[in-house]
Amino acid sequence: MGTINGQKNLRTDGGYLTSMTTFLYYIIPFIIVLGILISFHEFGHFLLAKTFKVMVHKFSLGFGPRLIGKKVGETEYVISAFPLGGYVKLLGESDEEQVSPEQAHRSFSEQPVLNRIAIAAAGPLFNFLLAFLLFCGLYLISGYPVMTAEVGQVRPNSPADKAGLLKGDIIEYVEDRKIDEWSDIKKLIQKSSEKGLTMVIIRGNQRVSTTVVPEMEKVKNIFGEEIQSPLIGIVASGSIEKLRLTPFHALAKAAERTWEVTALTVLTIVKLFQGVVPLKTLGGPIMIGQLTGDIARENISYLVPFMAVISINLALLNLLPVPVLDGGMILFLLIELIIRRPISIKKREMAQKIGIFVLLVLMAFVFYNDLARIFTK
Repeated sequence: MGTINGQKNLRTDGGYLTSMTTFLYYIIPFIIVLGILISFHEFGHFLLAKTFKVMVHKFSLGFGPRLIGKKVGETEYVISAFPLGGYVKLLGESDEEQVSPEQAHRSFSEQPVLNRIAIAAAGPLFNFLLAFLLFCGLYLISGYPVMTAEVGQVRPNSPADKAGLLKGDIIEYVEDRKIDEWSDIKKLIQKSSEKGLTMVIIRGNQRVSTTVVPEMEKVKNIFGEEIQSPLIGIVASGSIEKLRLTPFHALAKAAERTWEVTALTVLTIVKLFQGVVPLKTLGGPIMIGQLTGDIARENISYLVPFMAVISINLALLNLLPVPVLDGGMILFLLIELIIRRPISIKKREMAQKIGIFVLLVLMAFVFYNDLARIFTK
């Protein structure tokens, strides 16, 4: 039905364009990112199972009803309706499955314990590998981004001010160590305690040498905790440059970055249990989708390091010792290795029910957090 001046059609077209924009910038990048992460995770399980000659019935991206699929050899490859996960179905993985004597040697349950641990751990390990490869590719193609050692601000009456440092100075050496990036300065100050540090500074066309004595001060760390830390009273200018790396150095930097993100994520999980980091900061698929869309709209290349960080988070999540997760299965298998017999089916079923309940509560909580952020923004 038409309206005066076609206003209804205009609103309809505007709504259509908004829907298309949301689809292009949020849903498609989210599906692509999640698809890559899940594919790599499940491929880890799949590859190790094939390595140990375990029969793989199904390789599924997503859960729920089958959308499309094709059987190749003995394995059915499927894309399912709900893309928030995936699975590899192995012969003999379920206690209820009947395995014929002829196929027993290809059953997951008949594999040595160490083989089963390797298959269970392969998914998370492949997520770590994916993060490493993403960082490595990024550094090889785009260079390694570093914050330069240029001083952006000097606090009045601070140790740096007393030593004569000025805004715009570039710190070239600290204690005879060449400074490549701002983080090098921070590390050396942290190690110094209150000992004097000799610095060589580039100021215009001159090189100036000076000694700075750090002072212990109360500061807040990234988790908001008050700690004592040696400081000299300078702030970085925020200038960024990208260093070109050789393949060897790109591999080393990728490994270093993967370790840094992993260590920080583990520490964050610990702080969550300690109550230092509030539970309301937890996010789920909706928040990941929003962040993916926002990053894609700003610069599609920024999705690479973001995907690496999410891959590490996915690996650590799956390594939690919760039944129905990979970490829970690994825990059961380690117990079996120690006591030299499988845990009883009754105990495993009880643990799995508890694990499912824990996961459902966690999913409900993160969905609540995600929705609360949307409606309170």
